[in-house]
Amino acid sequence: MQGNESRLKVQLAMNADDVQRSQRLRHQVFVLEMGAQAQVDENGCEHDDYDPFCHHLLVIDQDSDEVIASTRILTDSQARAAGGFYSANEFDLGMIDRLPGRVMEIGRTCVHPDHRNGATIGMLWQGLARFMDIHRIGHLFGCASIPMQDGGIGARKIMEELRGKFMAPEDQRVAPRTPLPRFDGASTSESTMRMPPLLKAYMRLGAQICGEPCWDPEFDCADIFILLDVERLQSRYHRHFVQRQAPIQHEARPSAIQAA
Repeated sequence: MQGNESRLKVQLAMNADDVQRSQRLRHQVFVLEMGAQAQVDENGCEHDDYDPFCHHLLVIDQDSDEVIASTRILTDSQARAAGGFYSANEFDLGMIDRLPGRVMEIGRTCVHPDHRNGATIGMLWQGLARFMDIHRIGHLFGCASIPMQDGGIGARKIMEELRGKFMAPEDQRVAPRTPLPRFDGASTSESTMRMPPLLKAYMRLGAQICGEPCWDPEFDCADIFILLDVERLQSRYHRHFVQRQAPIQHEARPSAIQAA
């Protein structure tokens, strides 16, 4: 690896302290930066009931030992123990049961504001791709969030861009439990909001969107459900993300907190 990537590493959380480092970054991004109404403990950690069942994937700046990006992984087996997938709170996920092979959900993906660049996101995807390869995951899914501070103008404009080119077939659609609130304001053409880097990365990797977004009032965002069939992951990305990645620990103890 060259340049910025040379000082970055990606790994699964190995203990409770690692998980808290991820949760503190989530607090910084989602609560302090975006204004989310989320659960925060006395240590400044944003958390919820799904965390103990998840693997937490961290990107670490080795120069400062700082967690600069993270996401959490909820596999199909752990979702059964957790009582379901997080996304089921926002969407009807009936189609997930019809997908062949193993599935996993990613969520709470965040990147430190000083490190929102291709190198950081690339390292995060190296870890995800390696995890999917080891555990023979057939499909990855989750929610990509678009801020709603502008009343939803940008979210609607971005959806206009996505519908024509990236919409999944009918049998892979999900229905939002809470559609975006009705909007009677300015035209979406007046929005200057750009597609968030993480959502853009999903699309470049071959992901599809599976229907209209759900409104998440607690996080004040529009959540777009995305689905990635590993077979759609272009071969050049597979070589880049999987073959270059160092071994990542097996699915034995999610976050070193609870057995799989």
